[in-house]
Amino acid sequence: MRKREISLGIPGDGRCLFRSVVHGACLRAGNPSPSESRQKELADELRAKVADEFIRRRADTEWFLEGDFDTYVKQMRQPHMWGGEPELLMASHVLQMPITVSMWDKSSGNLKIIAEYGQEYGKENPIRVLYHGYGHYDALRSAISSAESKLHKKR
Repeated sequence: MRKREISLGIPGDGRCLFRSVVHGACLRAGNPSPSESRQKELADELRAKVADEFIRRRADTEWFLEGDFDTYVKQMRQPHMWGGEPELLMASHVLQMPITVSMWDKSSGNLKIIAEYGQEYGKENPIRVLYHGYGHYDALRSAISSAESKLHKKR
């Protein structure tokens, strides 16, 4: 059986990466999709924890952030600042879950995985996000229902 992914539209409000990750974490846990206001709240909480994680891991992260570390972290705490690869890496540590980033392959029309974070927390059932290539992320979910998924796990 081939799994298909469904893109779940996430508002482009500067929080899309964080919204996509928390949405994916809810789906991964078998919880219903959060309402837009709850998603925003969870995204802001994750953003704050990601900024704290940068500080906790400063010796390991400072070298790969652009510009001054303290300025970067201060800016990342602002709800309108876009997140990217460094934030995805820190989010995987904060949530202690794997995160997989996919993009549409224009030549084949299929999704292809372009990055994986948090593999040390397992490789099964990662949080899946879709990167559109122009600074926007959406959540991804498997097209198979959770009931079907549970059925296949029992086999």
